[in-house]
Amino acid sequence: MESLESLKIDLKSLDTGALSTSCHLGDEFFEAAESDEIKSGDVMLSISARKSVSGLYEIDFHAEGTVKVPCDLCLDDMDQPICTDNRLLAKLGEEYSDEDDIVTVEKDDAVLDTAWFVYESIALDIPIKHVHAPGKCNPAMIKALEEHSAARSSEEESETAVDPRWSELEKLKSIIKD
Repeated sequence: MESLESLKIDLKSLDTGALSTSCHLGDEFFEAAESDEIKSGDVMLSISARKSVSGLYEIDFHAEGTVKVPCDLCLDDMDQPICTDNRLLAKLGEEYSDEDDIVTVEKDDAVLDTAWFVYESIALDIPIKHVHAPGKCNPAMIKALEEHSAARSSEEESETAVDPRWSELEKLKSIIKD
């Protein structure tokens, strides 16, 4: 993923104080992610970072805005509001690693590119099911969906015809009840 310079954090500079920055994430950022989930967006991002007493670097993200995602019913793009807060912990080490809950950054370089972490936090804020408000879906697609759903349900009904032996047992069951 292509990164933005404002999303790179020099961890060594945090030894002397905290960092606080904000930036706008537009279509270029989401296109660089090369994901089918989020098509584009208009998101304001705030990042604050500081070094804790324990030597860990705490990086907090706040993202708020809208992203365009495909509707699950009609497949047209729709605006999905986003508001998410996340924290990333990092430390300096011998080689880069993001396998644990703590990201290890090479101490020779000491620059953490947070672009992918920001993208993931935004993507995780999108609900599993995302559909337009009632009546806002593409009418042609909804009509086609209803036609195919009706055809499929009639096929399923014909496949689930009752075995004649079971119908005879049902008759016995009703006789016993009476």
